[in-house]
Amino acid sequence: MIVRQFISWVRTASAGERAEATRALARAWVISDLSDEDRAAAEGALLMLLDDPSPLVRQAMAQVFAHSPDAPAAIVQALATDQPSVALPVLEHSPLLIDADLVDIVATGNSEMQCAIARRLKLPAPICAAIAEVGSAAAALELIENASAELPPFSWDRIVDRHGHLAAIRESMLVLDDLPAATRAALVGKLTETLAQFVVARNWLSADRADRVATEARDRSTITIAAQTRGGELRGLIRHLRATSQLTAGLILRALLSGNIELFEIALSELSGLPLARVGSLLNDRGTASLHALLSRAGIPDSTFDAFRIALDVCHETGFADSLSGAANLRRRMVERVLTHCSTEHDAAEPLLILLRRFATESAREEARRFCDQIMAEDAVAPLDYAPLAA
Repeated sequence: MIVRQFISWVRTASAGERAEATRALARAWVISDLSDEDRAAAEGALLMLLDDPSPLVRQAMAQVFAHSPDAPAAIVQALATDQPSVALPVLEHSPLLIDADLVDIVATGNSEMQCAIARRLKLPAPICAAIAEVGSAAAALELIENASAELPPFSWDRIVDRHGHLAAIRESMLVLDDLPAATRAALVGKLTETLAQFVVARNWLSADRADRVATEARDRSTITIAAQTRGGELRGLIRHLRATSQLTAGLILRALLSGNIELFEIALSELSGLPLARVGSLLNDRGTASLHALLSRAGIPDSTFDAFRIALDVCHETGFADSLSGAANLRRRMVERVLTHCSTEHDAAEPLLILLRRFATESAREEARRFCDQIMAEDAVAPLDYAPLAA
């Protein structure tokens, strides 16, 4: 009887009054112990109100039913596909929406709706993949910042492919401790590409020079990322570098000149197709012929063979860096030894000498920075050491 009176009353009530009444009826459905007859009548009235011309009415319904597992499923489905002002709370919170529903809405909804879905707690991998594939940049950002989202590795890579040129996306991803190394390297690649395009567009650098500067910056960052990576993830990083044509002889030589033997060995294993243990055995043999054979099989230009040989000899003399700490920067002594040797060779390739000179300049500047930082740190402590005694 009450529901009958409600249906009759809403025909003449104002939009605000209808919204409040709808809110009360929806709450009654969720928290009241209605009889079967009253529940059926209430559901009919709520279904009728889905056609109300005022979004205020449907918003009131959505706000009540958004968190409820006992809400009428048909009504929740209808609210989820309504206009964004109605659908958002349902999309973000309703436990009644299944993965297939949400994937479909990601594909057909606007950015606001995608963002609401991206904020859901414990978002499953299929929905994350859908947002990564077709979602807006704003939705991708919400997904990155959703700590409970189950993003598979390929979804991280897809976000980088589609939105990695945006600073907000890069910043949100790079602060994540568990970001895969390959994805981190791809983000750095996007950043260097964006910066190169920016300076060329403003005529600050020529395209060739900007490309060279960007490549060197990307390679330095790659070595830094690799220095903090171990095991299977390092292998994944190297495969990413190979797939994107970044696993060059120059990068591999930089790794060796930084003392990162692990990256060096895995890179040669990946390029040569030999097992990692076999690569390690050939390198430990310290024979020129076996090293040249390995480098040749890996596709390394023969003009660089002597540089790799001298670098390995210095590594054996001084020890290899721990790839979790000390293998991020070029070692000045190693670079200068290799440069000195190659400079005295009459048949040394000019591109190799140019690369080694750049490495020598970079390692010298890095050593000077560390020296200055040490002096500044000592000066900061010195006043404590020489403070006058109190009278």
